[in-house]
Amino acid sequence: MIYAQLADAPRYRGIHPMLDRALALLTPEYIAAASTQRTELEGEALFVTRFDVESVTDESRFFERHERYLDIFTLAEGRERVDIAPAGTLELKEQRGDYFGGVCETRQSVLLTPGSFLVLFPGDAHRPGMAVEGPEKLSRVVFKVQIA
Repeated sequence: MIYAQLADAPRYRGIHPMLDRALALLTPEYIAAASTQRTELEGEALFVTRFDVESVTDESRFFERHERYLDIFTLAEGRERVDIAPAGTLELKEQRGDYFGGVCETRQSVLLTPGSFLVLFPGDAHRPGMAVEGPEKLSRVVFKVQIA
């Protein structure tokens, strides 16, 4: 997991070529212009989508993890808590494609605001969309980077 500010994105280059491409796009201008339609940047290897949603307080929501993709979350607007649990702790309840959903215990939480980003590697259990103080509208931009 990486949690940092947009200005610090270049320091994380070199881990994977597709991650480098996504990190180069982590600019306020690109984030503001991201589409709610899936935009393929490198076919299935790298794509991005903006989600305009409302954060929730439902602590029973599933955590998720992925095996082939890493996620990069950033916000165009709003605030969002993302709960995190260590790899291997997810008790699997459902699976669709590269989505593995289930329950586990939050070990830490990250506060996303515009200007910050979060990279979740395959296996990292995470529960996005959680309210900070109460439900609020947020605009989350998600890069999906295939690395396995």
